[in-house]
Amino acid sequence: MLQINLLNTECDVIELADARLTYWPTLMQLNEANKFFHNLYESIHWQAETIRIAGIERLVPRLTAWYGDRGSSYVYSGIKHEPEVWNEPLLTIKAKIEQTIGVNFNSALCNLYRNGQDSVAWHADDEPELGESPVIASLSLGATRTFQLKHKTHKISHKIELTSGSLLVMQGAMQHHWLHQIPKQTSVNKPRINITFRTIK
Repeated sequence: MLQINLLNTECDVIELADARLTYWPTLMQLNEANKFFHNLYESIHWQAETIRIAGIERLVPRLTAWYGDRGSSYVYSGIKHEPEVWNEPLLTIKAKIEQTIGVNFNSALCNLYRNGQDSVAWHADDEPELGESPVIASLSLGATRTFQLKHKTHKISHKIELTSGSLLVMQGAMQHHWLHQIPKQTSVNKPRINITFRTIK
């Protein structure tokens, strides 16, 4: 059984205009993060999906999977996803994150960025089924990638380097006022797994 020993429960609170981010740089020890990375890399049912943009079908530039409690279906990128049954590593991670931040989750979107060519474009996690002011907990495993933010109406932007074993929590009115992305980084040649825990209402 995979277990997590919390290395550092200290966090950085980043107050933004209209929102708040909380960042744990070292939620997991690096060797534990590596174990979870390899386990999830092999055990998650990764899928290559397509989206339609301007009438043209295009591959989503990363692999994805949706896990959760029964009934926690989720529509993103215009596609309805029914949840896969939780596996043991995801449940272990979920329990520790819930213990750390005091919020319970019923689902998780898993993303595999195979290298720096994979990305996710500017967006907000503002789907109706996430509720008015969702709390989203994002765990990073593997290669370090840059997380960028920009305000929807003001010329304000931020970026955070998400390292392996780190946890980023988005809350408040974040999804109403801010967009975020993981841009392409051609210098990155290793994979990254990102698990974003959510609550479907």
